[in-house]
Amino acid sequence: MKVRLIQVNAVRARIPYTVTRQTRIDAMTKPIPDKAEVAVEYPDKLYIGTFEQSARFDAHLDETGISLSLHRAGADDIRKSVRMHFHYGLFADILRDLAKTVNSLPARDIVHRATLRDAAQTLCSALQASGQCCGDETAGLTPQEEVRLLHIME
Repeated sequence: MKVRLIQVNAVRARIPYTVTRQTRIDAMTKPIPDKAEVAVEYPDKLYIGTFEQSARFDAHLDETGISLSLHRAGADDIRKSVRMHFHYGLFADILRDLAKTVNSLPARDIVHRATLRDAAQTLCSALQASGQCCGDETAGLTPQEEVRLLHIME
């Protein structure tokens, strides 16, 4: 396990504060099976990073939302990490927006459609099995029926 401590001192609104962040790159990460591209844009800077199969990722739920980390190990000039955290409400909206744009994925792209469908079904089944969907009227619906219902309700 590799542990790295990063200390950042900053001044915001003339109030000094310190942020200490601990980065863990360990056995909980998995190899990236495909590719990820990340761009962070500021008014005066643009940071772009690519994470390919030599990189690793971690995705998990915590008390407040979804945590996603991408890590590329190596020398200082190629090592990089991206960490994102989405609260549950935002992540749910992201999933709904993805459902609305599914038609932009070509119908002939059967492999990507099947991969996304299987992953969504796995998430849905895990949520139902853990009892987090109790009291939900849609608990007995298949993922396809849920998406159809979502489109009808909109």
